[in-house]
Amino acid sequence: MNNIDQLYKEWLSLQPLKPEDQVRLNQKFMLEFNYNSNHIEGNTLTYGQTELLLMFGKVVENANMKDLEEMKAHNVGLNMMQVEAKENGKPLTETFIRQLHKTLLREDYTIYRQQPDGITTSVTIHAGQYKTRPNSVITVTGERFEYASPEETPALMSDLVTWYNQAEAEGKLTPVELASIFHYRYIRIHPFEDGNGRIARLMVNYILHRHNYPMIVIKSKDKDNYLSALNRSDVAVGNIPSDGAKAGLLQIAPFLEYMGKCLENTLTICIKAAKGESIQEDDDFAKRLSILQRTAKKQIEPSDQKDTPQNKIDVFNNFHRHFADKLLNALEPAKSFFNNVTVHYFMSKDRDSIPGNGNSFFKLNDIKQLSLESLSEKEKDVITEAQSIMFHLAFQGVRKEYQMKDTAIFTRASVLFDYSHYTFYDKMYVYGSFPSQESLDEIIDKTKTEVLQKIELAISNNDK
Repeated sequence: MNNIDQLYKEWLSLQPLKPEDQVRLNQKFMLEFNYNSNHIEGNTLTYGQTELLLMFGKVVENANMKDLEEMKAHNVGLNMMQVEAKENGKPLTETFIRQLHKTLLREDYTIYRQQPDGITTSVTIHAGQYKTRPNSVITVTGERFEYASPEETPALMSDLVTWYNQAEAEGKLTPVELASIFHYRYIRIHPFEDGNGRIARLMVNYILHRHNYPMIVIKSKDKDNYLSALNRSDVAVGNIPSDGAKAGLLQIAPFLEYMGKCLENTLTICIKAAKGESIQEDDDFAKRLSILQRTAKKQIEPSDQKDTPQNKIDVFNNFHRHFADKLLNALEPAKSFFNNVTVHYFMSKDRDSIPGNGNSFFKLNDIKQLSLESLSEKEKDVITEAQSIMFHLAFQGVRKEYQMKDTAIFTRASVLFDYSHYTFYDKMYVYGSFPSQESLDEIIDKTKTEVLQKIELAISNNDK
C-alpha cells in the first residue's frame, strides 16, 4: 500500500483544484460510476445513453424504461451517499443503508424466474427492507454458495455497523482497508433481496469520501477480476456466512489487493486532472463515438414504426411456426445418430442469442398460434420489445453404436426484427409480407444437405 500513500500525498499537495478541473473530474466519476456499477448488475443502457440521460435528461433509441429509472435512481443514491459521508461526526447507521437501498430500488416490484421444468414462479422484492427469503449464488464450479439467512441478517448487520463505527474511531485501519472489509462482510451477509452489489460499491465510496479520498470505479469490463478477488477471499474465509460477516484483513488479502489497485488507478487519474492533463482512458474513444452516433442518429417517426406486437405475432403465426415444424420433421431421421437433441425456440428481447434472463423471453416450443389476448403481462412486455424469434437446433453426443467421430451439429432459423422490416436468412421483408413456400422449401433442403455432409464427414474422419 506504499504506492497509495505516495499518490495520496501528491494528490493532497495539489489541492485545491481549479474549478474547471474539479468539474471535469466530478463529471467523469459520476458517469463512470453510475454506468459501470449498474452494468455489472445487468443494466443495458450504453455509456452514451447514460451520459445523455444524466447530463442532459434526454432519452434516445429504444432504451429499456426500467433501466432508465434504475440509472436515475442510482445517481440520486450517489448524491445522497456523498452528502451523508460529509456529515462530520455522524456515525453510520443501518437506517441510512436501508434508505439508500429504498432510493436505489424506488419501490417494491415483482420478478419472474423460470424453473428447469418450465414453470414460472414470482417473488416480490421489497425496497428498503432486509430479506425475508434465503439468497444464494451458483459458483463457477456449479456449487451453491449461501449468504446469511434472513434470521441472522438483522444481528449481523447491526454488528457490521457497530464494528465500522468503532474501527473508524480507533483509526488503526486505512480508509481502503476499512472499505474493503466493509464491502466483503456486507456481501457475505447479502442483506437485501436485490441491489446488494450496488449498495456495497456505494458504501465503499461512502467510506473513502468520508476520509477525503477520491472515490473509485469498478469497471464492468473488469467484472471477472472483481468477482475472482471476492471468490479467492471466500476460499480463505470458508462457506459459513457468519464467518464471512466477521472476516479479517488477512483473510480477504486478495480482495484488499484488488481494491488497492482500483484506488491507485483513481488517484492517478485525479492527479492528472489536478495538473490540467487529459483524463481520457483507452476506451473513452469508443465511448465518445457511441455518444456521437446516438446524437446524430435520426429519430424514427411513430408513423414509420412497423415492429408492432401484432406484426411480430403475424410473422410467427403466418410462416415461422409452420417453418419450424417442417424443419424439425425434415431433420427427424438425423436424430438416430445422436444421444441429445435440443431445441431452443423463443420470442426474445435479445438479438439472436439464447437469453439467460427469464424476463427477457418466453418459450414458443408448445405454442401453435399467438394472440395478444392470450399473453400474460410479462409476455406482452417481451413481445413489445422483442428483437428476435430464435430457433436453435442442436444434435450432440454421437451414439456409441456408430463408428463416427464425436461431433455436434448446430442449425438456426432466426427472425430479426427492425423498426421498418424483419430479416430472415439474410433477406429483408416488410411487415405484412412473408417468405414464399418455395424459398422455405429451398432453405430446408439446403439444411438437410448440410446436416448430411457433416455426418458423412464425421464418419470419414473417425480414424483420423
